[in-house]
Amino acid sequence: MKLKLFKKYFLTTAVIIIFSLAFMMIILSFVMNNYMAKSKQDVLTKACGKVTEYVETEAQGGKKINGEDFHKLLSTISEVSESDIFLADTSGKVFVCSCEEWKENSSCMHSAADIPQEKLQRDFDAVARLDTLNIYKEPHYVAVEPLIFEDELYGTVFVTAPISTVSKLLSSVTRLYLASALVPLVLMFFSIYAMIYRMTKPLKLMSEASRAMAKGDFSRRIPVMSDDEIGELSASFNMMTNSLSQLEGMRKSFVANVSHELKTPMTTIGGFIDGILDGTIEQEKQQYYLGIVSDEVKRLSRLVQSMLSMAKLESGEFVLKPELFDLRELICTIVVGQEQRIEERRLEIIGLDELQEISVNADRDLIHQAVYNLVDNAIKFTENGGKISFSLKTENKKAVLAVTNTGTGIPEKDLPFVFERFYKVDKSRSTSKNSTGLGLYIVKTIITAHGGNITVTTKEGQFTSFKVILP
Repeated sequence: MKLKLFKKYFLTTAVIIIFSLAFMMIILSFVMNNYMAKSKQDVLTKACGKVTEYVETEAQGGKKINGEDFHKLLSTISEVSESDIFLADTSGKVFVCSCEEWKENSSCMHSAADIPQEKLQRDFDAVARLDTLNIYKEPHYVAVEPLIFEDELYGTVFVTAPISTVSKLLSSVTRLYLASALVPLVLMFFSIYAMIYRMTKPLKLMSEASRAMAKGDFSRRIPVMSDDEIGELSASFNMMTNSLSQLEGMRKSFVANVSHELKTPMTTIGGFIDGILDGTIEQEKQQYYLGIVSDEVKRLSRLVQSMLSMAKLESGEFVLKPELFDLRELICTIVVGQEQRIEERRLEIIGLDELQEISVNADRDLIHQAVYNLVDNAIKFTENGGKISFSLKTENKKAVLAVTNTGTGIPEKDLPFVFERFYKVDKSRSTSKNSTGLGLYIVKTIITAHGGNITVTTKEGQFTSFKVILP
């Protein structure tokens, strides 16, 4: 089973911390062990030197060493240095020891063993080392120094201490280290747990939200809990979700609108054609109803053409074929082509005869479609007896076309979305204002492809104005 991201991060971090602490502990133990061993050996060597110095001083003074006093000296040094001190003759027999057993019985475990001759050599380097001296079962720290008088070896001083003295101290230090590291270690793990949980929680929520979106649920949003990269990702994800939610809503609205727009004319066409074929409609009225059928067919054609245009624009199949043409002439041609609709609605056209003669280098067919959509939009949404005004001028070597119509205007909440595909400001489906919500989207795409720009200004209950800027 694959580990989740949270577990991976947490376990990886925990393993790194544990291994780091273990490595530090190993290094610390190694350094401390060497340091304490060296310190212990230095103490034994100094103790050994003190005993040797005392014996040689007494011998040079011709004094006889008092056994009881000498044993007290050895016991004192032994107690201070936490070691065993004993002297062996040249044959390896221990003849004096610092332990209490020797004081009481004049013999002890040290005297019961013979020290090998190779450890009594006169050229012994007196460097402390680990050894058993054939006395101990386990290695001891050992410091030795020969007793020499008038260049003659009389014996050897041995000072020993078990390695357990250093091991116990090292063990105590280790326990202290672990105890002192436990609290910050626990705090560190909790902190890391909280940090990684906080970091991965938005990712988990995004995963859940993505699965919900795949099922059509666009209601989930990711809380932005920081201003770092994860916070930016959460904000971007929410923006994407909002866009997808809006797009999904527009898509559903578009499907409903298109279904209605297709169903209504097809029902009308089918009903009138059946009526003519079966004789229900009288001969003298057939021409009238055939005219209605023709209008419905044209409406279907416009809908299909809009959908085809949108498909081409979105797929990037269209290629600009620029040519130099008179923009004023194209506008006038489109308006004249809508003369019947304008007269039926008793609309007043203003500014058409005052347009400047401006030539643009653009794809004539695409610009024709864009201007046609703007004019068609203005006619549809102007009240009966209203006004439509046109303005065409140059600004900074650019052609600026403005199409303004009186009417209800566009609500402020709808302004940011008027150029989105499938979006319809007027949610009604009346035949006087039928729309697929593609017209302005197509206009914006065409104008943008030419390096231009289109904006809209409106005042509810008064007017709506679209401004097109073309190079």
